[in-house]
Amino acid sequence: MQNTRTLTDRFFLVIKGLAMGAANKVPGVSGGVVAFVAGFYEEFIYSLQRVNKTAFKLLIGGRFRSFYNFINGKFLALLFFGMIVSYFSVSKILDYFIKNYELYVWSLFFGMIIGSIYYINKDFKDWNYQSITALIIGTGLGVAVSFLDPATENDNLIFVFFCGIISVSGMTLPGFSGSFILILLGNYVLLLVDSVNALYDTFSEVITGDFSFIQNEMRIRLLKVLTMFTLGSVAGLVTFSHVLSYVLKHYKSITTASIIGFIIGSLGVVWPWKTTIYKLASDGRVMTDSRGENIISNYERFLPDLVIETYIAIAYIVLGIGIVLALEWYGQQTTRKND
Repeated sequence: MQNTRTLTDRFFLVIKGLAMGAANKVPGVSGGVVAFVAGFYEEFIYSLQRVNKTAFKLLIGGRFRSFYNFINGKFLALLFFGMIVSYFSVSKILDYFIKNYELYVWSLFFGMIIGSIYYINKDFKDWNYQSITALIIGTGLGVAVSFLDPATENDNLIFVFFCGIISVSGMTLPGFSGSFILILLGNYVLLLVDSVNALYDTFSEVITGDFSFIQNEMRIRLLKVLTMFTLGSVAGLVTFSHVLSYVLKHYKSITTASIIGFIIGSLGVVWPWKTTIYKLASDGRVMTDSRGENIISNYERFLPDLVIETYIAIAYIVLGIGIVLALEWYGQQTTRKND
């Protein structure tokens, strides 16, 4: 855990938060991969697992500075600031590019995941029976998840809390996409679109002195859903970080091999050449969300023809690999500088 950071380090930490936030929102992409490749995954997990009983005692006792230092607050604050900014800016830009240049965006992510597999594997030397088994199981789970059929939407608050716990897996567990898991659970649109839009609309109205949302049952329901989802996410973040901190300390080789497997398995989700399957109503119409956008159900993958569009997509895959290698280089420089 780094106690001192230069202004440049802080700036790049916010940039990493932006990248994590954007990655977490895209179905099939894991923000945890960004943390792993950029070289701050273990510090991230360590900082989160410091949010424990001791931390809460410091907070309740009014020792805010001690609490802030205990949980590595400077690191977490910069990172989460980047994620929050990303959600309302970078991820919106990403939505535009996915809508208009879908093949090339998926190709870029596909390349970045290939680069991530190379990055993690190149320094991993502890291959044995146990780690190879963990790799196979991790890959199998990743592939299996990518081919599951999604459930129907469920706004039961207990289930929403559970969704919150599961959704942060993409942030803490590289290779597992929290957004894609939410699609499979049937609640991606409800939790990452409708409820967030409801919060945005509510803030906009309150700023202008309009409190009419109190009488809007649908708005109140969505705000309750978002609150429960947030609580579940926080609970999941802290819980997962404690579990991962323990297994990284005691079973690092098996854990790393499993993570490599998860990331390999996630290639099936981000395969660039696929047809989007939309959710249909009982009368055969394509269902839409609150923004009028078609609701994604899953994807049908295929092998591409060798046309100019395919070659451009391959170029984006190479670019994605290059981005990860550049991140790796920066991570090594930062580590060397702080040693």
